[in-house]
Amino acid sequence: MKKLLYLAVLCSVGFYQANAQQQTAKKPLTHDVYDSWKGVDGEKLSNNGKYVLFTVNPQEGDGELLMRDLVTNKLTSFARGTKAAFTNDSRYAVFQIKPEYQKVRQLKLKKKKADDLPKDSLAIVMLESMNVVKMPRVKSYQLPKEGNNWIAYHLEKELPAKKDSKKAVTTPTNEVNAPTANTEAKKEETAKPAVAKKAPKKNKKYNGTELVLRNLQTGQEKRFDRVMDYTFSEKGNMLYFVKDELDSLHKAGVYAVSTSDLKVMPIDTGKVSYKSITPDKAGEQLAYVATNDTLEAEIRYFALHHWTKKDNRKTILADTARAGMPKAWMVSEHGRLNFSEDGKRLFFGTFPRPTRYEKDTTQLEEEKVSLDIWTYKDPLIQPMQLKNKDRDLKQSFLAMYDFKGKRMQQLATLEIPDVYLDAYGQGDVALGVSDEKYKMTIGYDTPTRKDAYLIDLKKGTRKQVLNETRGYPRLSPKGNYVYWYEPTDSSWHAMATKNGKNLNLTKRIGLPFYDESNDMPVLPGSYDLAGWVENDSYLLVYDKYDIWKLDPTNKKAPVNLTDKYGRQNKLSFRYEQLDEDEKFIPENATLYLSAFNNKDKSGGYYRDYVSKDAQPEKLVMSPNSYVRLRKAKNDNRFTFRKGSFQEFPDLYTATTAFDKPTQLSNANPQMKDYLWGTVELVNWKSTDGTPLEGLLYKPENFDPKKKYPMIAYFYERSSDELHAHKTPAPSASTVNISYFVSNGYLVFVPDIVYKNGYPGESAMDCIIPGVQKLVMQGFVDEKNMALQGQSWGGYQIAYMVTKTKLFKAAMAGAPVSNMTSAYGGIRWGTGLSRQFQYEKTQSRIGGTLWEKPMQFIENSPLFYADRVETPLLIMHNDQDGAVPWYQGIEYFMALRRLNKPVWMLVYNGEDHNLMQRKNRKDLSVRMSQFFDYYLKGAPMPTWMKKGVPTILKGKDYGFELEPQPQPEPEVASEVNQ
Repeated sequence: MKKLLYLAVLCSVGFYQANAQQQTAKKPLTHDVYDSWKGVDGEKLSNNGKYVLFTVNPQEGDGELLMRDLVTNKLTSFARGTKAAFTNDSRYAVFQIKPEYQKVRQLKLKKKKADDLPKDSLAIVMLESMNVVKMPRVKSYQLPKEGNNWIAYHLEKELPAKKDSKKAVTTPTNEVNAPTANTEAKKEETAKPAVAKKAPKKNKKYNGTELVLRNLQTGQEKRFDRVMDYTFSEKGNMLYFVKDELDSLHKAGVYAVSTSDLKVMPIDTGKVSYKSITPDKAGEQLAYVATNDTLEAEIRYFALHHWTKKDNRKTILADTARAGMPKAWMVSEHGRLNFSEDGKRLFFGTFPRPTRYEKDTTQLEEEKVSLDIWTYKDPLIQPMQLKNKDRDLKQSFLAMYDFKGKRMQQLATLEIPDVYLDAYGQGDVALGVSDEKYKMTIGYDTPTRKDAYLIDLKKGTRKQVLNETRGYPRLSPKGNYVYWYEPTDSSWHAMATKNGKNLNLTKRIGLPFYDESNDMPVLPGSYDLAGWVENDSYLLVYDKYDIWKLDPTNKKAPVNLTDKYGRQNKLSFRYEQLDEDEKFIPENATLYLSAFNNKDKSGGYYRDYVSKDAQPEKLVMSPNSYVRLRKAKNDNRFTFRKGSFQEFPDLYTATTAFDKPTQLSNANPQMKDYLWGTVELVNWKSTDGTPLEGLLYKPENFDPKKKYPMIAYFYERSSDELHAHKTPAPSASTVNISYFVSNGYLVFVPDIVYKNGYPGESAMDCIIPGVQKLVMQGFVDEKNMALQGQSWGGYQIAYMVTKTKLFKAAMAGAPVSNMTSAYGGIRWGTGLSRQFQYEKTQSRIGGTLWEKPMQFIENSPLFYADRVETPLLIMHNDQDGAVPWYQGIEYFMALRRLNKPVWMLVYNGEDHNLMQRKNRKDLSVRMSQFFDYYLKGAPMPTWMKKGVPTILKGKDYGFELEPQPQPEPEVASEVNQ
């Protein structure tokens, strides 16, 4: 890696040395700066609005957790802090501390095992005094969701004792009867082996570790050994945990601890496994599943258990023998347990008992046949079945236990596998949704059709209410309505769950609620919704610009909540949900709205009201991007991120008026030392006269009298990202715009509008006129232009180089080159057939291969490979789960056969986009070397000139620059002699 970075610097810095000398104040970005470029994340406001926590971390290396007192403006730094939180009373901050990056790296180089590497520590900060208490080797911690004063933290495994240790042999302390304080040393008892009794048999697979319950005010601690899992009740009045088995005397079990008196209550002991411990909201009940079957058992039979604090009693609610369990079904160990808000119901998972197969002991493993049998009657094709195998093995079907009626009711079935509840789990109905009848069509019919059913939670009956909807039906928060967006009529619908009719809520408005920019041969989707107003009184949905208030009974006329201000001013308003636990929008709520100007792409925030008749009130609006608005729970203090191409999106804070925002972070002050650039919105028309927009990035100190090399990068539409920041980072697949602009390139990012059946031609019709318009302005070096794109962008580039010689070089990542073979292929990441993509979505052919064979061929670059004159660099990785890598192989082999200049990078084990940072760094260097050679006349690197033989793989990267041929010396003529 050191060699790679050295060469990256060599090829980037050396070539631009002259330019750097001219710009003495600033220097171009190089590939070796990526690691130090920092990001801001994890911002948290204390509930009282006085403090804010956030992390500033480099892309590689040690970061820091910063805490700012918003009253005094004091900033405190904690090295390597992460996973930070405030307590509910805003008195403490808690976070983990990562070990030093280089220390861990050095130990990994020494081949140390994971258990021997340094572990996280825990820090607790008392905010008033800023006193810090630290605990070593902590793997997790929890704070109560609503309660105060308590924290639980789970320790890593103890380090093994040194061989020369003379520590006395001890038996485990029974923590149930052994509370310890912060200042107490843990007592040990010397074991006295009994003469007549056998020593208990130790469990070699014992994995539990120590759990500590700590009082934040007093520092008092209580410790519990062998803990596998733990959770607080919401109010923090109870802590529950599961212990692992140590030996025959110290069994596995479930325990409860009351934080009011630290009384420990054994709930259940002696079983092999306990899972999914789940308290109700009040902390007075606990549910879990448990079994006596060993891990080696072919089928493990779990039972659903229930415990109440009031009478300290445990009961079994469901197993294979209990009433209500479907025949040959059983409790799932993978199902999610969940109490209703009032604690009167418990929801859990069941599944059909697996078929038991006798092991064949007459065959050797190498004699067993391994095959997949594909049949035309499979509901899902084999690749999807294989991809979903683990999920299917863990699938569970929702069931309910009603404590009042003391009965179990199965809600989901094989025919109706997906069941949705209201937000509280207290309603009389549930909603069942099923696409089981239509699974054969998955892969070419999209959106998938579905049926919907109302399930009566009192009577146990079900009634079909929707047939073949293309939408996604859901229940309103209180369960009074089923609602959905229906693509077939581009409208929002609602239906009362008590014998209601299917009502179209938006038809009479006369404005589009479908995505107006949709240019695929598929029914357009919606602009989504903001949510429901309390008591299910109104549904708030979006059109392109505004928010509409819809009466689900359709008795009241729809109300434009934002008073058509958005459409009149070309502003798109969207609701900012500031409470992550919000189930509904209060009737008297003040709405904070993000705003996006569709003309100049500026952003900001507005304020409006659910019930008050007033136009949206502007809070802040500027040529920036604004994201991640947060609000203190008990104070009118906000944080948000604000940035632009030239400004890193740092963290800011403001009060309700947003009149004096204050910058809280300055993550990358080094930006001032580097050449950056500018971005502007450009306009032109496509070949057929369609108005288009795009982005043009220019180098810093741009001189319109000079000519610059230009790279055109594109996908579909990107002009709305005018104010998006482009952080210097190693590339996963596309050009890093900041890097290339800093190094003297223009980067053009055009929007593309497509015609069904002609995706390649559409790209040409939009991109070429945009490039030509820029060339006409005089500052583009028309002899040194290139193309770059990934996936769909890669396809368009592969197509364009068969049609034009306008570009001197091109780089295509994961391109489809042959639509006829790609159409019949598989998206291995999901197991889906690729047919839907060509018939209905991105590839936009609009029909099957046998319906439109010529359009498949005409849009396939492979069939026109002989026309390619542009040197092409392809990246296509051997584990690509989106575009099968044989598409890249087909194109490469054709161009190679034709003796066209072509290279293909195949990163082993990588997916569609590069995930491993080492590979991203490698691609960044190769991409810049490729474009520098063709567009700037830089020396050709060895990997392009001679390649890298397989025997040198991993040893020689081929980054060295080949020497430039020197001109022949002139020979004096006879006349001169």
